[in-house]
Amino acid sequence: MLDFTVAIPTYNSEKRLAEVLKRLTLQLHTASFSWEVIVVDNNSTDGTARVVEAYQRCWPATVPLRYCLEPKQGAAFARQRAVTEAKGTFVGFLDDDNWPTSTWVAAAHAFGVSHPQAGAFGSRIDGAFDVAPPPNFKAIACYLAIIQRGTQPHRYEPHNKVLPPGAALVVRREAWLTAVPSRLVLNNTSKAVGLASEDLEAVLHIQKAGWEVWHNPAMQVYHNIPGWRLERSYLLSLFRCVGLSRHRIRMLRLNAWQRPFAFLMYLVNDVRRLALHWLKYRTVLQHDLVAACETELLIHSVISPFFLWKKQYLERFSRSASLQMLPE
Repeated sequence: MLDFTVAIPTYNSEKRLAEVLKRLTLQLHTASFSWEVIVVDNNSTDGTARVVEAYQRCWPATVPLRYCLEPKQGAAFARQRAVTEAKGTFVGFLDDDNWPTSTWVAAAHAFGVSHPQAGAFGSRIDGAFDVAPPPNFKAIACYLAIIQRGTQPHRYEPHNKVLPPGAALVVRREAWLTAVPSRLVLNNTSKAVGLASEDLEAVLHIQKAGWEVWHNPAMQVYHNIPGWRLERSYLLSLFRCVGLSRHRIRMLRLNAWQRPFAFLMYLVNDVRRLALHWLKYRTVLQHDLVAACETELLIHSVISPFFLWKKQYLERFSRSASLQMLPE
């Protein structure tokens, strides 16, 4: 076993991965503990594997760089495979567009050691924009995993209903293996599926199992945001997926007996908020991108429980039909 694993779940990242790997070769203050890097390729069709092979030939011998292929499509499966493959006590997830500062690994390891009850802890994430973001972007920045939640570490309390994103998240491997199901409901394979927030689902399982979840601003990362991720079509699809996934996150926080009552309360409140929001912004939705994104989120939060119920019913029906077709 090692002390720390950096896991990079990725898909078609031959143009992005090199920058992340280069920055991992520049990490400081890591001589006192052992660590490794794993790239989990989630069925890439480009040269992602070749990029890893090229770096392996000149990679520091003291820090293993490993590659593995996860054939099940979806971000949740790639993260699950990363934790299974990891040899570290802690697993730090970096997306292929997350640029860690030179002390990220050392700060993450030190925080985990000094907080034995922490099952997961997130980073400070600043945006590295290829083009200028739209006006009022700060209001929706957290949905693109740009997180600035103070200069001091603090615990995410369950009653506040706020959690860190999966980008630059560190988990205690033991906490993940004992608390996170092998198959999550919100497995995001693409925007066309209509799902998001699988990272929040995993962290919520860890928190519900009794582990602490923290924000640690000493772990700093830059999230590269290309221009196409600020385009109207992409942002609206992102907010649509977050809205459609919201019912799962809400219900997971509650006990089974609370869910029917909470469903009705959330539904009424979402309809009320949508109506008020539409009355306020209806005349500017075509040119106010932030208002349009918030509208998309509210509309699909109302739809979310019905969308997820239909999806789960169809999946159960499909599995049942497949079993009936198996030869005896």
